[in-house]
Amino acid sequence: MTDLFTLDAEVRTDLGKGASRRLRHANKVPAIIYGEGKEPVSLTLEHKNVFRAQQEEAFYSHVLTINVDGKPVECLLKDMQRHPFKQVVMHLDFLRINAKNAVQVNAPIHFLNEEEAEKLGGTMAHHMNEIAITCLPADIPEYIEIDVANLEVGQTLHLSDITLPKGVTSDELAKGESHDQAVVTLNAAKVVVEDEDDSAPEAPTEAPAE
Repeated sequence: MTDLFTLDAEVRTDLGKGASRRLRHANKVPAIIYGEGKEPVSLTLEHKNVFRAQQEEAFYSHVLTINVDGKPVECLLKDMQRHPFKQVVMHLDFLRINAKNAVQVNAPIHFLNEEEAEKLGGTMAHHMNEIAITCLPADIPEYIEIDVANLEVGQTLHLSDITLPKGVTSDELAKGESHDQAVVTLNAAKVVVEDEDDSAPEAPTEAPAE
């Protein structure tokens, strides 16, 4: 595990909107960690460390280590609040995990060979950018690759067409066949039909009067 996925945190007892505002002014991020039958704990993290980590795609599905007052706690990021227009992380929610218990996460999709597929004359339409999955923490994939090189024009890949890593199951497919959602489609390219030139004068319908 890289340093990007290990963050130091301090337990905070000064709670409320005013306290959170003061923390943000001090370049810190308020957070909370909960789960595994333990009491929620309010935390404070350094904004610069959080901001650097959240730029990595894997941060959102990777097992993280939060050093809470020096004691390591393994967890997953469950929610992140950002400022509507500033590059500021406003709040974080972490979920404690147990290596023996399965967890639900969203794994990002990486589409491979899209240019090859579009050479057939189609355009690619992504219906999903991530897949909700369940697996043990050790089996969480950083991302799921889908090769679309052999996709034909008009063809759609569904969740049931995707090969997931060993030990990983789709949350939607677990609900039944009716939840076999479309993932990606190679649509036929739109044909633009040009209108006839309306600038040409119309032929007279009646002979001119003599």
